[in-house]
Amino acid sequence: MEKQLKYNEPWILQRADPYVYCHTDGTYYFTASVPEYDRIVLRRAAHLADLADAEEHEVWHKHESGPQSIHIWAPELHYLFGKWYLYYAGGDKDDIWAIRPYVLECQGDDPVHDPWVEKGKMTRADGDEFSFEAFSLDATVFEVKGSWYYIWAEKVGVGRQISNLYIARMKNGYTLDSVQVLLTTPDYDWERHGFWVNEGPAVIQKDGKVFMTYSASDTGVHYCMGMMTADADADLLDPLSWKKERYPVLTSSEKAGIYGPGHNSFTKDEAGDDIMVYHARTETEIVGNPLYNPNRHAMLMKIRWQDGRPVFGFDE
Repeated sequence: MEKQLKYNEPWILQRADPYVYCHTDGTYYFTASVPEYDRIVLRRAAHLADLADAEEHEVWHKHESGPQSIHIWAPELHYLFGKWYLYYAGGDKDDIWAIRPYVLECQGDDPVHDPWVEKGKMTRADGDEFSFEAFSLDATVFEVKGSWYYIWAEKVGVGRQISNLYIARMKNGYTLDSVQVLLTTPDYDWERHGFWVNEGPAVIQKDGKVFMTYSASDTGVHYCMGMMTADADADLLDPLSWKKERYPVLTSSEKAGIYGPGHNSFTKDEAGDDIMVYHARTETEIVGNPLYNPNRHAMLMKIRWQDGRPVFGFDE
């Protein structure tokens, strides 16, 4: 018997940066960062709720040295250009913050059991001298009117650096077709707590609008979500096509006991209703370095739509 979905409470424990993908056949897949940051795992189930107890399969393991040997972060599973791809980030044991975005391509139709091959670091477009030269992570992909786009976070500047979000069009599953365009930089105080951060982009579309949520500030209780909106008919590579919200669209809630909500993805339940998958903590005091504290749990939220816009909250 299918389980009932419960919202805004820990759903899959100690799985940060959760990503759920519903394939064209209705099958649900789940992946996320594991606390050890050493592998990529997939779960599969016929129903969204059943992912919580689904068997977890390791489909790729970090290298022993060199690039992709530490800090394996934020995998996302997508199906595009007729193949399965996994997008993720990884560092180097000899340079642990040399985080770069990488791609795996599945060599069959079954992403859980068929072999994956490394396509290496995401390939930037000709004429792009800048993308993926610095700390880069949290890539997501989405399709609008037959074109695929890639959004990622990359740090720039000096000192502690600033994490911005960039967008480019894709040529194939592992190559960009246009040079990077800056979408958003941390402009506001709520994006600047601890670190100046925009990261973790996710896209949801409805009625000719493209909504891009993202996460801001450091990974503790101040972690929160912002949002940008564009028309699907607009040039999505033109920064002026996007409007950024002045205030966060989701923040910590003492009443709900949910802290640092963010790094979300979007899916639909079996009824076709929009669901947000996100991670958050249930405690305010974090023991040790927040990055290595495992208690960021995957949670679900039912999205409400109001005046054509998604509304996020803990009232469900």
